[in-house]
Amino acid sequence: MKDVFLQQLRPALRFTMLAAVLFCCAGNFAGQVVVDKTVATVTDGVKTELITLSDLRWQLALEPGTQLAQAGSDDLNRVLQQLINLRIFALEAERIPRAAPTKNEIDTEIKRVLTLFPSTAAFEARLRLVGFDSVRDDNFERMMAQRVAIEKYLDFRFRSFIVITSEDEAKYYRETFVPDYRKNYPGVAVPALNASRSTINRQLTENKVEANIEAFLDEAKRRVEVVILSEV
Repeated sequence: MKDVFLQQLRPALRFTMLAAVLFCCAGNFAGQVVVDKTVATVTDGVKTELITLSDLRWQLALEPGTQLAQAGSDDLNRVLQQLINLRIFALEAERIPRAAPTKNEIDTEIKRVLTLFPSTAAFEARLRLVGFDSVRDDNFERMMAQRVAIEKYLDFRFRSFIVITSEDEAKYYRETFVPDYRKNYPGVAVPALNASRSTINRQLTENKVEANIEAFLDEAKRRVEVVILSEV
């Protein structure tokens, strides 16, 4: 979930006939005015989140190796589905107010993203293609802050209450870890359970987090309204 980021718009009215309307999508990022097309809306009946074409491009800019100048329909639709899920998380996160991300947390997230690219210069070249000046652009830092806020919510909502028992670890060791290890490293002695316990615990935790997130999204999508306004 590290590619999570959010842009919040809080309209006073329900958006109905938006398909042919152009918006200033950067209302979320003060000072950045870009006339843009709204692609989809996500609403929980109280608040509405917009997803614009620039949102899709901003998301693609964070993915190493993905074309920006000639982004294809497959890539745009893939990140659209990601952003629909993230807007759902954003709406849910507002129900549980939490402390705003610190500057250190924002800087850490920026550094983590930079490690995915050959250099800071290479990444900033991508940022300029989608309207940011650099990694110190106020609007880019604001976007990173939103990513951190959602990540903190996900950790609290889906990770902090997970309990992995010793029985869970032993079962996973017998049924999954040992067979996989023998398949991947034939002829090599399988590490003992105690030596592998921390690795197994992390994997089981991630498995449960993933399952819980999928279950949450399945249930949430029955409560929210997602409207696709423009094909991409």
